[in-house]
Amino acid sequence: MRIRQDAAHYVLPDSVDDLVHGRSSDPFAILGRHNMGRVDVIRVLYHDAARVRLVVERPRASPIERPMRRMGETGLHVGTIPAGARYHLKIVWADAVEETADPYSFGLLLDEAELNLFAEGRHGQLDHLMGAQPMVIDGMVGVRFAVWAPNARRVSVIGDFNFWDGRRHPMRLRHAAGVWELFIPGLGPGERYKFEIMTREGHILPHKADPFARFAERPPATASVVASPAPFAWNDADWMATRGRAQADDAPLAIYELHVPSWRRPQGDPDRIMSWRELAGELIPYVQAAGFTHVELMPVMEYPFGGSWGYQPLGLFAPSARHGTPADFAAFIDACHTAGIGVILDWVPAHFPNDVHGLACFDGCALYEHQDPREGVHRDWNTHIYNFGRHEVRGFLIASALMWLERFHIDGLRVDAVASMLYRDYSRREGEWIPNIHGGRENLEAVAFLRQLNETVHETCPDAMMIAEESTAWPGVTRPVAQGGLGFSYKWNMGWMHDSLRFFARDPLWRGYHLNEILFGLHYAFSEHFILCLSHDEVTHGKGSLLARMPGDGWQRHANLRVFFAFMWAHPGRKLVFMGAELAQEAEWSHEGEPPWRSLDDPLKGGMLGLITDLNRLYRDLPALHALDSDPAGFAWIIGDDTANAVLAWLRLAPGHAPVLVVLNLTPVVRHGYRVGVPVGGAWRERLNSDASAYGGSGEGNGGGVVAQPEPAHGQPCSCVLTLPPLAALYLQPAGEGS
Repeated sequence: MRIRQDAAHYVLPDSVDDLVHGRSSDPFAILGRHNMGRVDVIRVLYHDAARVRLVVERPRASPIERPMRRMGETGLHVGTIPAGARYHLKIVWADAVEETADPYSFGLLLDEAELNLFAEGRHGQLDHLMGAQPMVIDGMVGVRFAVWAPNARRVSVIGDFNFWDGRRHPMRLRHAAGVWELFIPGLGPGERYKFEIMTREGHILPHKADPFARFAERPPATASVVASPAPFAWNDADWMATRGRAQADDAPLAIYELHVPSWRRPQGDPDRIMSWRELAGELIPYVQAAGFTHVELMPVMEYPFGGSWGYQPLGLFAPSARHGTPADFAAFIDACHTAGIGVILDWVPAHFPNDVHGLACFDGCALYEHQDPREGVHRDWNTHIYNFGRHEVRGFLIASALMWLERFHIDGLRVDAVASMLYRDYSRREGEWIPNIHGGRENLEAVAFLRQLNETVHETCPDAMMIAEESTAWPGVTRPVAQGGLGFSYKWNMGWMHDSLRFFARDPLWRGYHLNEILFGLHYAFSEHFILCLSHDEVTHGKGSLLARMPGDGWQRHANLRVFFAFMWAHPGRKLVFMGAELAQEAEWSHEGEPPWRSLDDPLKGGMLGLITDLNRLYRDLPALHALDSDPAGFAWIIGDDTANAVLAWLRLAPGHAPVLVVLNLTPVVRHGYRVGVPVGGAWRERLNSDASAYGGSGEGNGGGVVAQPEPAHGQPCSCVLTLPPLAALYLQPAGEGS
């Protein structure tokens, strides 16, 4: 093959100096294939190569190698091939020879329509569009990289494959969307990478991890890792087909919240944390035995600082490498589902940390965050606030939510810190916040984002749950967006939690004077779809454990906690407790430790787990305790005004099912001969007595049941006379009726 050499082929463009020195915004203008009539001029940039040869591929003949001319000290190598011929490169390094395709021989990579959807914040599968995508292009195996950095002068992919040299793989800018792209042949899953970004002013930023990465190095390392594109092996088809029923409004929902690193330390080693596969082996049978319907994991999206418990994440598309690979995480979810356990993830769109390798000032400007700290900084946490007014930022967050639900089959997301998103003056003094366009304190952009998020999720995954941690009286958190609400499935009932903890911490001698503290919650119990929560937040930051807040001696503290749990399970609203509560943990939770598993040998501790197990069983088996959790028709007062004895009684109801009578004695005094009105006469059997000796109680009670006589009381046609055990709850049902 003879090609006429022409001096014009080796004339370099004026902009070559910018390319050689890493300042070029358009490397494709110089590198790759450039037609000059009957020949194509090929330019490549390899500063440290000894020499580079063009390998011209021929359909029915052996390839031909042609040397490329090294252009002085520029690092550029130039050669020619017949116009349109296929080629690859043979690069001779000091200690090796590498054959590879030319990254700059490929045309536009990202579809224009998809980029438009990204720019509009309407692309729901950014985990397939952005980041590092292993794929085959023109028969070449490699990885396509894409990152949003509209204000950058130059963006390069760097990694072990190019010695972290930003001059080697500068990217192409798709101007309309502000997205940079590059396909690098020969790469595959497992490669470490970051982005080197030059600002408009010519400054190189600290190397940035990929915001869209689906895997990362295990912290404290910070590089992104190319994730395998292989589909996960799912065996949960039955669960996915029926979970809509399991998560319906009238289904029981009992959630066990846990912090994965500190739930259990392998072999008791305080320096170890469980892998996803180890966790599946131990957590699933434990949760099954205890009767919880779901587990809720504190954030597992990749986060740099362990002390944040995951609430300062940077990798919103990547499960933390602390516990294994994305495939390992998927296997854990799959195992939960095949065991009949749902999985909820904490998800944090309210803020992100300012680590230099993360999102902060990503391309030299405030990109994901606000420029003005009065809008863009959470002073409580020293973190940045997402700019919900940007289409791309909203799309980034919504695509993250959808990825966990679709790619990983997650059953629900608990959205953290919603209150901080709704109000511009959240935890700010006068002058530290900017009013909205109407002069108000509501964050209208955040409201619009939450509505778009929930509408999108409910449309895409209609049987998945969206749960708001929202601590204010914002109206309609769980009302559909079409009706003016935010569109969440459930809201944590923070008011109930604060009032109940305050009440049960009181000396029983004075509880009769403060019944309003736990009665007040029933005035608004049906205004939203609520989850009653005793979360990790209530057993840390110096608050002490739940048990430590209970008054009295050791026995009374355990009895108080038992009656508190029985009160919670009988109260309208779904249930959530944090790990360790079921063990009556003495000490405040620490993320560096683990729950006191050895304490289960103590009858009081083992009894608490037994009580929680029985409460979950009754909650699941008795429709009256769950079917109308969000409907006032599911609740009826019997006694709510006995301040002298501090006794409460009510009925839980469900059409077509036997009622459940709930009676609480909130003092340590046994009440003999206490009359309680009931709707029907005859035998009533005791379904639960929190003072049973099996739970570590005194064993006082009613011998398993009582007989109600046709003697009216408390507005009911019949009544029964009960012995009320000390600091205890009773659940009773008519003996002749089904559950």
